[in-house]
Amino acid sequence: MIGFLAFPSFAQEPVDERRLIFADEFSASELDRENWVTIGPDFWVNKEEQAYIDDPAVISILEGIEGAEGGVLMLRPVYQPGIDTLEERSADFVSGRIESKGKFDFTYGRAEARILLPDAVGVWPAFWLLGNGKWPDTGEIDIMEYVGEKDWTAVALHGPGYSGDNTPFVDRYYFNDGAGAATWRTYSVEWTEDAIEFEIDGVLTYRATRKMVEQNGKWRFDNPKYLILNFAMGGAYPYKNNVVDEPYHGVPQETVEKVKSGQIAMLVDWVRVYAPEDETSDSGD
Repeated sequence: MIGFLAFPSFAQEPVDERRLIFADEFSASELDRENWVTIGPDFWVNKEEQAYIDDPAVISILEGIEGAEGGVLMLRPVYQPGIDTLEERSADFVSGRIESKGKFDFTYGRAEARILLPDAVGVWPAFWLLGNGKWPDTGEIDIMEYVGEKDWTAVALHGPGYSGDNTPFVDRYYFNDGAGAATWRTYSVEWTEDAIEFEIDGVLTYRATRKMVEQNGKWRFDNPKYLILNFAMGGAYPYKNNVVDEPYHGVPQETVEKVKSGQIAMLVDWVRVYAPEDETSDSGD
């Protein structure tokens, strides 16, 4: 049993009536390969401490989860030393990452996911959009990033001239209740030609406009982007916040023990993408 599932679930306001252009309710018995591709162990960025693999141990569909509306996607890290095939990394953790690249992308509209996150410092799950092409030239929209400190989650934009630690378009949202991110929340982005707005549970938390971005670099949010859900362990962003060196870069021993006992996962109730509010044609992807 995953120990953090007992946190309460808060009621959500329904989204405005919009044309749905993509949805995965995770109601099948396994990951829908018509919607998603998985990432393998050759991928490595940001000094992360996991190898991605395609395995039910780290990517699976669960039923009967408290607070969920149906089936849920589970992405989780597993402590499994000795199987990493990338010698220079030699990670002791394996985990899961799925993308809609080559299956579905979109330009403008609303993307959202209902997610339950674990209370564990040094984890790095995320829900985000990425452009097709060289990073950061085609743009990145981080709808939800989390480093395991349950009182806040973050959003960000990356593009040419404003990427990595050099982007000013980053913001934290601090929760004012005890559950924080460790309960079911809906993380959303409303993406238009001239602005990108981030919401949590239907509440606007941050807005970046084209005019703001173009003071720092080129606006790279007028091209198609695909969906990503991943669960990283440690690495640059968690380390920047917790400055933990041992036993892993950005991952304290307490979190390692939680991983070993199976207490840590990101659960995703559903992912949905809606066409822009003013779109009336049948095209959407």
